[in-house]
Amino acid sequence: MKTKKVELVVAPPAPHFVGDGFRVHNFIPGGYHLDMQRMDPFIMFDYNSKFYFPPTDRPKGVGVHPHRGFETVTIAYKGKVAHHDSTGNSGVIGEGDVQWMTAASGVLHKEYHEENFSKEGGDFQMVQLWINLPAKYKMSDPKYQGITNRQMGRYTLENNQGSVEVIAGAYRDVKGPASTFTPIHMYNLTLNEEGKALFSFPAHYNTALLVLEGSILVNGEEKAGTDRFVLFENKGEDFTVEAFNSAKVLMLSGEPIKEPIAAHGPFVMNYKAELLQAFEDYNMGKFGYLED
Repeated sequence: MKTKKVELVVAPPAPHFVGDGFRVHNFIPGGYHLDMQRMDPFIMFDYNSKFYFPPTDRPKGVGVHPHRGFETVTIAYKGKVAHHDSTGNSGVIGEGDVQWMTAASGVLHKEYHEENFSKEGGDFQMVQLWINLPAKYKMSDPKYQGITNRQMGRYTLENNQGSVEVIAGAYRDVKGPASTFTPIHMYNLTLNEEGKALFSFPAHYNTALLVLEGSILVNGEEKAGTDRFVLFENKGEDFTVEAFNSAKVLMLSGEPIKEPIAAHGPFVMNYKAELLQAFEDYNMGKFGYLED
């Protein structure tokens, strides 16, 4: 057993608003060498740390915008979000739910705070990831996976130490419900006081975690507090996560696709010519129609 060590512990960058409904810290692509290639297939990571939105009659959010060449994954921890896209998919995700949209060849998309949440106001905490697609799938048909919290795989740790909620991939013998194009593990880890969990991923997988609540100790030596992003080295396979009091952690590990990345705005392709084609197709209305 060779230990997978921590490479970086990153404090949340200064927040900015996406639309008027998402106050996010952008970890990927960001500083500290956290570019799209370093964390491939996780090519964007926006974190809306816990933030109070007051009541309003007009739901806040992001208006109609296009995507092509990747997947968007939104994980709800506090609050509710409504989603619509130009292929006819729509849904609402609340605490513990996941919205997994495969934009692939292209969709128009909008997302807003759910109407009742907007009227009542409250704490809002979300993660949105962009997950890259291999070249052979970038122009495939779009699809949508609305994953409720009840559908998650669950592994209970020994001696009441906590639990692992599996969104994608597997932990021990428990599998997650999400369908992925490349090998990806995505978990929510909940640890009780002094709870401890062991993880193992292939050395070459890009692996990171985000501390959502509480504070943790990794491998008995690296401390990370709330809202910290922890990047692991691409060496070794096994590591432990231990809670000081109690903690909640998002865990990510995925096999890098290792293809060229050409990205601009809402499009992520392999080459510049494909980006230019994406903009042309969008301007010609080939992404369908969605009312703002």
